[in-house]
Amino acid sequence: MTTTELPTSVPVKEVTDRNGRVYRIGETDRDIMGRPRWTMVLFPWMGMLGISSSEYAFTSAEDTLHEAHLWSSGHIFWLMGVWIFFQAAVGFPAGQLRESGRLPARHAMFLGALGTFLGYLSLAYAPHVIVAYLGYGMFSGIGAGLIYATCVNMVGKWYPERKGGKTGLVNGGFAYGSVPFVFLFTSYMDLSNYQGVLVSVGVICCVVVAVAGWFFKDPPKHWWPVHVDPLKKSDDPRVRRALEKNPPAVKQYTPREAVRTPVLWMMWFCLLCTAGINIFGIAFQVPFGKDMGFAGGIVATAMSLKAIVNGTGRGVIGWISDRYGRRNTLVFVCVVLGLAQYGVLASGSLGSMPFFLLCSMVSGFGGGAIFPLFAAMTADYFGENHNASNYGVVYSSKLISGLVGSGMGAVVVAAWDYEGAFILAGSVGIASAVLALFLRAPGRPRADRVEPNPHPTGREMA
Repeated sequence: MTTTELPTSVPVKEVTDRNGRVYRIGETDRDIMGRPRWTMVLFPWMGMLGISSSEYAFTSAEDTLHEAHLWSSGHIFWLMGVWIFFQAAVGFPAGQLRESGRLPARHAMFLGALGTFLGYLSLAYAPHVIVAYLGYGMFSGIGAGLIYATCVNMVGKWYPERKGGKTGLVNGGFAYGSVPFVFLFTSYMDLSNYQGVLVSVGVICCVVVAVAGWFFKDPPKHWWPVHVDPLKKSDDPRVRRALEKNPPAVKQYTPREAVRTPVLWMMWFCLLCTAGINIFGIAFQVPFGKDMGFAGGIVATAMSLKAIVNGTGRGVIGWISDRYGRRNTLVFVCVVLGLAQYGVLASGSLGSMPFFLLCSMVSGFGGGAIFPLFAAMTADYFGENHNASNYGVVYSSKLISGLVGSGMGAVVVAAWDYEGAFILAGSVGIASAVLALFLRAPGRPRADRVEPNPHPTGREMA
């Protein structure tokens, strides 16, 4: 983490709760940045908008890329899989560099902006598909990973007492920012203009990310908002409810300590399964809709609705998890995600366009909601100080889920057709809900196992 220089001298003290966790209180957001902390929701949200098209709109350009470069459909899906691989792979090392101070947030965003531009440039002018794998798959994937990790963890540091809704809002930018590009790639881009369109999109995304990154700033370690007493119940009902349903981690776990807990690897596997389903839907909803006879405009609309609901769902589900608890909300989302896969398959079999649109939106909601849930849950379970690295470990499961959902998804569809692939995806979603039931914060005793003090004193007498 970068060292924060305060513009003025302010009284600072550190307090410790009964679990031994340290809270730094005294500085306000304006003392640290010279501006309110909601700006550290706005700018990370802008950064996420800048990389959304690279994943959620990419398959909408499949037909044009195929005709322009003569790449097979298999290459298109594996390109997306490689992009997702690098986007997820960079999470943990980026977190380590960020927390050590060797990679300031601003520099991470600038590097990510450059990678995003190089990705679109390679798609426009690649003389061979290998260049696209390097430019889009590797450079753009790494750039997106740097941006994603920096944005998601930044907002959690600035809102440690009520991170669910804010994390979800920022995470949502990763989906609905792609909506105009879905229509652009599907309805406007063709062989006559694809190079200019792709380069223009790359420039726009690069500028948006770089401008947002210029304003990034980390709070000091252990920082806690001055208006929320970490040792007492808050008078704000929203804060009180959020902390009761999702209490702070019992300590600040280092990555080495976190990986020794079984719950981290349960979260890793659960995210692998659910992210794989989400990526499978992103990759195959468009070709499935076309094979079922739906018009191209309808399919583009379905994909756009999926992206809109995917992004909106991330913000809404964060707010819901603040109210009802992260784990309970995750179980619900996994069930919804699994059932939606059965619904998409049924809609195509029935030839029902309205049902297809509905199931597409429901699938988008479930697929988007998992990411802010896991981001906030990682901070809830392991603390904010090392959240970039700890969430990087959890998020690394997308290394596999990206390849499985996109590349291996194509293999499964070829072998079992869409029916077998969607049934398998739905079943994995239901199984993930069962796994989520067993997620609990490490080091925190279960309420039903806490034994009362047989000789209470002081406040325990009340």
